[in-house]
Amino acid sequence: MASDSFPSVRAQVPQCSKPEDATVPVHIVTHASQLPSEFLNPSADSQLVVGFDCEGIDLCRAGGLCLMQLAFTDAIYLVDTIEGGDALVRACKPALESCYITKVIHDCKRDSEALYFQYDIKLHNVVDTQIAYSLIEEQEGKKRTPDDYISFVSLLADPRYCGVTYIEKEEVRGLLRKDPNFWTYRPMSDLMIRTASDDVRFLLHIYHKMMDKLNRNSLWHLTVRGCLYCRCFCINDNNYADWKPPPIPDSLVTEGYAPEEEILSVLDVPPGKMGLVIGKKGATILSIKESCNAEILIGGSKGPPDKVFIIGPLKEVRKAEAIIRGRFVTW
Repeated sequence: MASDSFPSVRAQVPQCSKPEDATVPVHIVTHASQLPSEFLNPSADSQLVVGFDCEGIDLCRAGGLCLMQLAFTDAIYLVDTIEGGDALVRACKPALESCYITKVIHDCKRDSEALYFQYDIKLHNVVDTQIAYSLIEEQEGKKRTPDDYISFVSLLADPRYCGVTYIEKEEVRGLLRKDPNFWTYRPMSDLMIRTASDDVRFLLHIYHKMMDKLNRNSLWHLTVRGCLYCRCFCINDNNYADWKPPPIPDSLVTEGYAPEEEILSVLDVPPGKMGLVIGKKGATILSIKESCNAEILIGGSKGPPDKVFIIGPLKEVRKAEAIIRGRFVTW
């Protein structure tokens, strides 16, 4: 399943570099005509793998989308949604929803939420490197503790995948804390351009390293969980009827491996009861996570504040639902 037809990204910038890397151009895009035609017109004849990320103001359903970054093997495109407007984002909709273009992204949940609620874009065919990292760790027999999600900076630093230090990331985080409108300013500063580029610069390199490590079963889980994570915060009225995960491949069943169905459950929390679910300093929700083999997510400050999102095998999700509902009854 390794993608030998797509060479690793090679890049070099002052703050995020590898000795063997070569420079790739960075293009600021304000009109769809500046993007590669094979991206704008997805086709089974020219399937692509691209690194992808978004920047914005407190990015979520309500936070403003300011920039989309796309990393190809030979160039990086910074899609300026402020200068290009809605028309530019909508021109990217076929590609972002296409099964012919693989989008490699680290932690897709909030980016997907922003695209869905602001532009009616259902992010599809995602390889989430945060999920892939956890699956590889499980493959190698390492037990992951609840909430042990690798950060993008830590993933870049891991010598098995990249071995890169990301010096400027913390600087930008500090600037964002002081000024949440950081990504709205135009023209973009050199720091903005470097940071936006570095957020996708090595994603294809990491992708190929991960594809070489993942076995067939893990690849299946990566596909399903990527779909479920994309739609996690994208609550709609039809219970995701138009956004279904892929069916289990026949090849896994014939090989004697029939993985349990994995689902996303959205649990409504009665008004004033979320504190009972979370507990003092998060102790209750941590205990629930430790007792169930499922991911349990809470909207938090970005919302939605009255719901719990549970992702995992069907039986484990139902178990988590029962425990959480029990908190409402007993208190």
